[in-house]
Amino acid sequence: MVEYLLPALFALFLWWFSTGVVIYLDNLPVHTFRWSMLGGTVGLGMGLYGVAVSSTDTSVGGAYIAFTSALLIWAWVELSYYTNYLTGPRQIRCPPDCSGWRHFGHALQSNVYHELAILVLGVVLAILTWGDGNLVALWTFLVLAWMHESARVNVFLGVRNLNEEFVPEHMQFLRGFMRRRPMNLFFPFSVSVSTVALVLLVQAAMAPGVDAFTAVGLTLVATLMALAILEHWFLVIPMPTAFLWHWGLKARNRGTREVAAKPADADASSSSSG
Repeated sequence: MVEYLLPALFALFLWWFSTGVVIYLDNLPVHTFRWSMLGGTVGLGMGLYGVAVSSTDTSVGGAYIAFTSALLIWAWVELSYYTNYLTGPRQIRCPPDCSGWRHFGHALQSNVYHELAILVLGVVLAILTWGDGNLVALWTFLVLAWMHESARVNVFLGVRNLNEEFVPEHMQFLRGFMRRRPMNLFFPFSVSVSTVALVLLVQAAMAPGVDAFTAVGLTLVATLMALAILEHWFLVIPMPTAFLWHWGLKARNRGTREVAAKPADADASSSSSG
């Protein structure tokens, strides 16, 4: 069972720690963002290099390197978004009467650069691993991308817990695309599809005669999928989740003063636009 327990614990820690670091950096004063992005871009380069190097390495170590590299790449995706370096051309909050496809179009305008970055990086990872034996990095990135987009759609359509405390002060215009309601029709579909994928991953990882590389690699990806599904359930179950990353949110007190007027400015601007 060690070949399953250790990678599961590794994935759990890396998911928790990397998420907390991104939350912390995103809530620092705005003037620190250039340094955060510089460090994050170095991490992105290391991640891409790690994916390229590990793509032909089908050892247990290769699986860990590929998984860690994919998380470094994803950390850059999240960091560039929540520091507002890669979001979209629309930076104002929608007025209360904005709804339907018009509202969806505004949400897309506010996020289009971010979505394109995910698409481009997904293609790059596919190219780097194409025809090689180690696809752990690609599968890890695809799980992160799928569950990320699924969570965004669910929050847009409406969930009970919006986790608004994780939205940095300088990104308050995003709250206009978050809707509070008990449930939406997309939620059971997204969770069901993800759960089926998780079951298939676990079955493949624990299949008789599976080699150590496959067992470790699939366990890493399956653990990440399980954590993403858990995060989805946190959206509808009345349970506070901020305590998991309270140390990351502490940085908000240092950056709040610089952006205190920004949400008000955004709301004022939104009253004159649709």
